[in-house]
Amino acid sequence: MNVKVLNLLGEEVGTLKLSDEVFKQEYNEGLIHQVVVAYLANSRQGTKSTLTRSEVRGHAKKPWRQKHTGHARHGSTKGPQWRGGGIVFAPKPRDYSQKVNKEAKRAAFRSAISTKLQDKDLIIVENLKLEQPKTKLMVEVIKNLKIEKTVLFVTKGKDELVMRAVSNIAKADVTTANLLNVYDIVASSKVVLTSDAAKYIEEAYKA
Repeated sequence: MNVKVLNLLGEEVGTLKLSDEVFKQEYNEGLIHQVVVAYLANSRQGTKSTLTRSEVRGHAKKPWRQKHTGHARHGSTKGPQWRGGGIVFAPKPRDYSQKVNKEAKRAAFRSAISTKLQDKDLIIVENLKLEQPKTKLMVEVIKNLKIEKTVLFVTKGKDELVMRAVSNIAKADVTTANLLNVYDIVASSKVVLTSDAAKYIEEAYKA
């Protein structure tokens, strides 16, 4: 398919031929959901930990006799009702990671980026060359491209000027083509690819 290419002023300056194999796949909601859930689960550290009543410091001696004291009955000061006592159902370190087949990830990526293109939420620009790392320059670019919600800029390689220009814009983010994933695609309202980044993705995700 041929997709129009814009410059940073929002003007059409040409077209780019993209592979149907990557950019024209059917929407697979279930697969995309599976990959996104796995990505978020794999991002969890799972390191939280508190002490149960068997682990807190202290002794298991009965604090006072059972009856005739005016106090509630207790068997130990390590119980959860005591200050400094153990935690009921204490959280412990655990592994939240989920495994997703490599081909499933690739298929989900192709489906997600194809859906963005079909919904006209994928924009191809010839480049993202800025003269200076100024936030106002990137704000102008966003305005010229008529982007009103969140946007993810994708460059082929790391671009310090673009990264610094985007860093102070709450609704914008930037990444490189080799780091782009399904979650990044679905989490942003608009995705802006440079033509070089689009070609890189095409080569990387061909079946």
